Amino acid sequence: MKYLFLLITTLTFAQQTKFVDFKSVSGQVTINSEEKSVSGAVRYWFDVLKPIDTIKIDAQNMIFSQVEMNEKKIQLTTNGNQLLLIYPFQKGKNTISFEYKAIPKQTLYFVGSEATNNLQIWTQGQGKYTSNWFPSFDDVNEKMIFNLDVVFNSKYQVISNGVLQNKVEHDNSTYWKYTMQKPMSSYLLMLAIGKFDKKVEYSNSEIPLEMYYEPKDSAQFEPTFRYSKQIFDFLEKEIGVQYPWKIYKQIPVRDFLYAGMENTSATLFSSRYVVDSTGFEDRNYTNVNAHELAHQWFGDLVTAESGKDHWLQEGFATYYALLAEKQIYGDDYFYSQLYEYAQEIKQASKTDTIPILNPKASSLSFYQKGALALHVLREGIGEKNFRKAVLNYLKKHSFESVNTQDFFVEIKKVSNYDLDNFSKVWLESSNFNFKIINDLLFKNKSMQTLFEINKLRNTPLSEKAAFFAKILQSNAYFSVKEAIVYQLKNENFEDSKSLLILALETKNVQVRQVVTSILTKIPEEFRIQYESLLNDKSYQTQEIALYNLWNNFPEHRTEYLDKSKKWIGFNDYNLRTLWLSLALSTHEYLGNKEILINELIDYSSTNFEATTRQNALEKLISFHLINDTVLKNLVNATTNSMWQFSKFGRDNIRVLLKKPEMRVSFERILLNLDEKEKFQLNRLLKEK
Repeated sequence: MKYLFLLITTLTFAQQTKFVDFKSVSGQVTINSEEKSVSGAVRYWFDVLKPIDTIKIDAQNMIFSQVEMNEKKIQLTTNGNQLLLIYPFQKGKNTISFEYKAIPKQTLYFVGSEATNNLQIWTQGQGKYTSNWFPSFDDVNEKMIFNLDVVFNSKYQVISNGVLQNKVEHDNSTYWKYTMQKPMSSYLLMLAIGKFDKKVEYSNSEIPLEMYYEPKDSAQFEPTFRYSKQIFDFLEKEIGVQYPWKIYKQIPVRDFLYAGMENTSATLFSSRYVVDSTGFEDRNYTNVNAHELAHQWFGDLVTAESGKDHWLQEGFATYYALLAEKQIYGDDYFYSQLYEYAQEIKQASKTDTIPILNPKASSLSFYQKGALALHVLREGIGEKNFRKAVLNYLKKHSFESVNTQDFFVEIKKVSNYDLDNFSKVWLESSNFNFKIINDLLFKNKSMQTLFEINKLRNTPLSEKAAFFAKILQSNAYFSVKEAIVYQLKNENFEDSKSLLILALETKNVQVRQVVTSILTKIPEEFRIQYESLLNDKSYQTQEIALYNLWNNFPEHRTEYLDKSKKWIGFNDYNLRTLWLSLALSTHEYLGNKEILINELIDYSSTNFEATTRQNALEKLISFHLINDTVLKNLVNATTNSMWQFSKFGRDNIRVLLKKPEMRVSFERILLNLDEKEKFQLNRLLKEK
């Protein structure tokens, strides 16, 4: 055993990819939703490049059997994290096959259940986590061709990477066979299971674009997937390299951990972006759509070889998504977003001291600062040269791992641009050169006006009011008008009233929404104008306006509640949960209070997805509508796979535990919780 661990340690310091090249893998997996387990049979084809004694396959907490190499049974060892194959491997071609079973602690997520007919199963393997559900490689530099067969209940749709080659039903199960033609990193392997319908469009290059949705969301299909084909066609043309895969799929899933994930040929994205046309105004999938699609080239086709070069994925995807949106929404939108990126970085730079070329850099650095760096480079060498360099970079390194110097090599071929200085300023320093960015932004007339407005922040309103009025009545871009309204936040109402009225008269949803948010104390003389915001085609505006009006004018509460009693809002029920909490807190409002509170509590239960539950719990807590059921639902939130929701649960329990009576209540419900819930609550109860 001592010799074995010496081999493993040695191998750690010398990447396995230098000794072994895994070419392809075929897996047949069966998912058990009751056990929340996965089992299967796997076969790898690989070449030994240099003699080696031990080959490892990453596999977290898996049980193995029937292990064979080149059709002959061999012994295996597992350390809980890896399958270790110990053998005097010589140069040449080989196969390894085995069966396995696992109950993944992460990466493979189960939402809902078959019993309640709302089951969804999906994966999220970003980085190095696929080895929790499929024996694979946490090293992104090990790329291979994946072919996956999946067996599951015939009532459900099963989606994986690549092209569906075959689908066979047997008894109550269906066998789905998916194949890929080109290699990819393991973290991009995906699986999604649920009750989905789909619509298919074709790109200009005849790539099938499969867009999935739950049957209940059929009316939201168009606004949800709006611009999808346009984005695809634009990126393929702008990048200059043909889309690398045979098909592209997009699947919204419930309780997804992030906005989206660019699995090879198949993007998963959060169901919060499933919206109707009104919801589209506040929360749409367009940017996420473009960002994840851009990753099919920047991340999937070429993959950063280490965390140090992560900006080659996120910076590029962020920038090309913005270029796609520029084509949809125009130059003013493009420049306003660059401006927002710069402002976010300016704020963060006060504490963020880690440069882009560091694996510990912040998301803001990898994404937004990376995108701004690319804009500086593109402007510096010219669009034509930039396109040529990117095209050559992608073609030269297709299906390979890359670093920043690989990209720079192609820039040097088309330009004499000072890349050493560029790297020092943008990639190796935590400082941010606002002058360079501002000079580039100043090319846009809307940005020129915005800078002029910003210079007036400390100028008395009386001296700038006429100028502001002129801009509000002009056809200036909405973000410019928003900047004016924000400057009115701390002004005396009488002095700013005429400008606020002009802002409302712009009829622009975004500008009017800023008025809603800055004016939390509403004078009676402005009530009628403010009430008009309740009619805006914006669920976010309606939510803010309804609460502020209810809070400011108690004598009109019944009127506001009658007007909004049928509102639902986004698919997280933001307006319905607000209405219920307001109705329950309005003593004079007629209605069966017990029915209303039961409905609100139900939205906080496991019958709904995390965003809906959080909305309901926020209202129940803030309006002091707490009983044992609410507390149980709050504890259950701490066990949810969606980290934002579990954190919400823990944070709110900590606050409530500061009240002695709440601590008694939590201790009382402890016996009625399941083991996971007990574990989480006990931890919180023991905190000091």
